[in-house]
Amino acid sequence: MRDGLSIAIGYFPVALTFGLLAKTSGLSLLEATAMSIFVYAGAAQYMSLTLITKGVDPILIVLNTFVVNIRHFLMTASLNEKMQSEKRWIKGIYAFGITDEAFSVLATKKGEKISTPFAFGVVIIAYSSWVVFTAIGHAIGANLPAFLKAAMAIALYAMFIGLLVPSMKGNRKVVMLALISAVINAFFYWTSLLSTGWAILVATLASSILVEIIYARKQKSLPKGVL
Repeated sequence: MRDGLSIAIGYFPVALTFGLLAKTSGLSLLEATAMSIFVYAGAAQYMSLTLITKGVDPILIVLNTFVVNIRHFLMTASLNEKMQSEKRWIKGIYAFGITDEAFSVLATKKGEKISTPFAFGVVIIAYSSWVVFTAIGHAIGANLPAFLKAAMAIALYAMFIGLLVPSMKGNRKVVMLALISAVINAFFYWTSLLSTGWAILVATLASSILVEIIYARKQKSLPKGVL
């Protein structure tokens, strides 16, 4: 309860804002809540709202969501080493609820193997918070004045900036990744060579590969013993 509630409280404003933005983006209460139930990925859900409002092909939205969430392969693989032995289908259930925050709580838990009930407890509490406050945010959005609904579109970009800037502080790699992806996406936007969905997908993958190549060559050029 203690560890799960720490995540649930943090989800309150983010999920509430998502519900509000989903309303202004044209999603119904059922659609917004269903997205939180079945997707359950904050950054990917916010990104999807932008793509949905631009009328991007659903297949591209799914592909972009996959790319944004691909880090979960690494997180769950790493976390698997700390979990107690369990049937794969049971692990598969609580693995669905592993977010960045849940991973941080479970991965930093001291002691021996993490029990399955503990993992389920953390995941269920956090998951419930995200889904419930999404619905509440949408319901509140239905009663907002028209000018506030229009202003909420700015909150979407503010949310992305809020997610990006903290990770950029003191991390040149993240700064380089953000700048390169922005340049590539801007190029496709101004030249209209690719649609919005494909531009984001290509910019994300290309910048990630390019930055990794740069840092791999940089590490090879360093003298032995120097990190």
